[in-house]
Amino acid sequence: MEDLELARACALYADDKKAEDIRILDLRGLSPICDYFVLVTATSTPQLRAVRDEIIERMKDEHDTPPDVKDGNFESQWIILVYGNVMVHVLTPEKREFYALEELWGDAPELALTLEEPKQEPKPVVKKAAVKKVAAKKAPAKRATKKKAD
Repeated sequence: MEDLELARACALYADDKKAEDIRILDLRGLSPICDYFVLVTATSTPQLRAVRDEIIERMKDEHDTPPDVKDGNFESQWIILVYGNVMVHVLTPEKREFYALEELWGDAPELALTLEEPKQEPKPVVKKAAVKKVAAKKAPAKRATKKKAD
């Protein structure tokens, strides 16, 4: 499994547990530590645990890939899972705002969460302004002159 696919899978599993504000940052060429960050917000300690467990279990069950590193605890409100060149950060809203990883890695492009092509929205129908048709002016009709009888 390629690193980007792995990052997207982790993002999907977090989404399945109703995590919020999920983002994938492409750190290739910017960081010697890893190639991708998956940033996830969990709104409570139980959700933090649920998101972490979902990612770990499904990566192991579906991809036979356990995390290389599991770090953080629930009291810290920040869990890190490392899968090769992918680092998953599961944070509470307060910790995510405080550490501002998106700002710290502001040069990193954000990637789409799925491989699906974006749905093209139908083009809006543009109604043309009604054009008032003006009748062409006709040349005044020639009046027939009455012939006088002589």
